[in-house]
Amino acid sequence: MTLRAEHHSGADRRAALRATYHHLVPEPVRRIMGFDAKGMVSLALWAARRRHGVPAQATAIPYASAQTATMLLFLFAMIMELVAVEVLLRAFGAPTGLRTAILVIDAYSILIVLAVIAACITRPHVVSTEQVRIRYGAFFDLRIPREQISDIRQARNFNENNMVKVEDDRLTVAVASQTNLTLELTEPITAVRPLGRRAEVRTIRFFADDPKAVFHALRSHQEPAPGS
Repeated sequence: MTLRAEHHSGADRRAALRATYHHLVPEPVRRIMGFDAKGMVSLALWAARRRHGVPAQATAIPYASAQTATMLLFLFAMIMELVAVEVLLRAFGAPTGLRTAILVIDAYSILIVLAVIAACITRPHVVSTEQVRIRYGAFFDLRIPREQISDIRQARNFNENNMVKVEDDRLTVAVASQTNLTLELTEPITAVRPLGRRAEVRTIRFFADDPKAVFHALRSHQEPAPGS
C-alpha cells in the first residue's frame, strides 16, 4: 500500500508514513533497526548512570554480570584487532579509502558490542505490583501480569544454547548460556522473539544475578489485601 493510497483512505500524514514504512520494510529489518536505536539510547543511559523502564516503586533485577566480563574481553580483542589491521594496511601501503572503510566497519562493530553491554546493564528485569518484566537488553521484552504467575522456583541450568528459545510452551531467556529461575503461569502468554516470531508460552526460564532478590521483590510487591 503506497503513501498516496493511505492518504486516500483518510489517514493523516504521520499515520500514512508509518503504514507505508511498515508495508515496505519487513518486520525483521524494522526490529534490527530498532535494536540499533535502543542500543544507542542505552549507551546514553549507561553514561548517565540511569536505567530504562524501572518505575519509582518497582525493583530492578540485574542479570548482566555473568556475561559482562567476557564481553569486555571480546571488546578489548576487537580494539586490538582494529589497531593491528590499521598498522598492517599502512605498512603495505593500502589506499586511504580502503583503510577508512575498514576502520569505519570495525569501529561500528565495536560500538554495537558496547551498545549490547549497555542495553543489558540499563534494561534489567523489573518486578512491580502489576507485573514481572523479563528482558534481554534491547532484544527481548516480556511483561507478565502478576496474577498469571502460579509458581516461581530456582532451577539452575548451564547448558542453554540460545539467547531466546521456545520449545513447546517453554520459553528460555539465557545469559551466558545460563538460567537459574523458572516461572510457571496459570495460562499461556504471547512472547515475541527478537525478530518478531510469536509463541504462546506457559513456562519461562530466565537468569538473574541474585535469584533470591526476585523472591524478595515478589513478596515486597504483593498486592495489599482488600480493605487493608
